[in-house]
Amino acid sequence: MSIPVTGDQAAVKIRQNVPDSVVTFDDTNVWIKCEKLLDVCSYLRNDAELDMQFMNSISAVDYIEYFELVYHLRSLRNNTTLIIKTKCFGRENITVPSVTSVWRGAELQEREVWDLMGISFSGHPNMRRILTWEGFPGHPLQKTHLGG
Repeated sequence: MSIPVTGDQAAVKIRQNVPDSVVTFDDTNVWIKCEKLLDVCSYLRNDAELDMQFMNSISAVDYIEYFELVYHLRSLRNNTTLIIKTKCFGRENITVPSVTSVWRGAELQEREVWDLMGISFSGHPNMRRILTWEGFPGHPLQKTHLGG
């Protein structure tokens, strides 16, 4: 079983190395400013102590007032995990930095989030739909899709 890095442990290290990036934290999560996401992810992967070399998943949650992106990270060497989150406000033309330059495995997952939730990733090498067809009206997992 992996050992979780606590939100406060991660927040302290992130604040020291990527100033003005942490919004808040709790026991298990750290919320990052959206515009600092790429810098924080690069730091988490490259820091010798944290060593978050593997990204398990990216998911998105629609809270109507905002979207939340959730990144599950893992250090195989340290047998630790970390969850970072960012909030995206608005309903139209939401864009966050792509982390494909940090973790190549983010490529398909970012495309899935774009297709289903409508959150675009700037700097993504191939930002197009993956589950629905080009021209599909809207994003099916948005709570407001088709009056949902």
